[in-house]
Amino acid sequence: MQEPFKLAILDMYQGEPNQGMRCIIDVLHRFNRLVTFQIFDVRSKQQIPSLQDFDLFISTGGPGNPLIGDGVWEVKWHQWLQDLWEWNQHEESKKHLLLICHSFQMACHHFGIGEISQRKSTSFGVMSIHKVNNGISDALFEGLQNPFYAIDSRDFQVIQPKVRQLRKIGAEIISLEKIRNHVEYERAIMGIRFSNEIVGLQFHPEADALSFIENLKSKEKREKIIELKGRAKFLEMLEHLIDEEKIYKTNETIVPNFIRMAIQDLMKTKKEIIN
Repeated sequence: MQEPFKLAILDMYQGEPNQGMRCIIDVLHRFNRLVTFQIFDVRSKQQIPSLQDFDLFISTGGPGNPLIGDGVWEVKWHQWLQDLWEWNQHEESKKHLLLICHSFQMACHHFGIGEISQRKSTSFGVMSIHKVNNGISDALFEGLQNPFYAIDSRDFQVIQPKVRQLRKIGAEIISLEKIRNHVEYERAIMGIRFSNEIVGLQFHPEADALSFIENLKSKEKREKIIELKGRAKFLEMLEHLIDEEKIYKTNETIVPNFIRMAIQDLMKTKKEIIN
């Protein structure tokens, strides 16, 4: 019987309990016969997993400016990302990585493939995400419509893609922010496939309706959304939460697809090495 693969979660939530971590763990429990996991507190305890000890990695979202750290944890994180990238250039058995929100922004800065800037206003709520380029057929999004819907929560964004650098490292944009005809702002990059094994998303694919509803218990957050989007859009957002083809579908699709794709590749590689 195949031993479970090992997954490391790089917790970027700054040591605080977070609905996003609950959502990730809920998804992983669906694969408990195939995958075991361990959580590393990157920002509060400077914990970084060893590449040799794990097969898969998820680096989570988190608060704050992705360009600023404390001079310790972000240096360790960037070195870990570079080591993983170089590992995959030379080793037969690849390491698979999903980068979420804050981690995605940091990775884009690390590889120099886009400008990280502060948004004019916070993006928080349910947003439509558009598949583009090879993202239309990328197995990560298999089962989702185009556009699909996801929970978005960010004060920063990745824009102004550096096309030459993207081509240099073999990366491609696979999803973009919703089309906004009524404003002149550039559409933010919402997903990049850095390589066959590494993919990053600007939104929260792990989020479920419960995690968003927990945020709505805060009167301040409810009023902020209504102020930003208007009451009609706020009510429409609530409808999206109970629509099985929207947030529920994304939660059921993207992270599970990442894990399945990684396991398939790891099992194939292991079989080839044995033979």
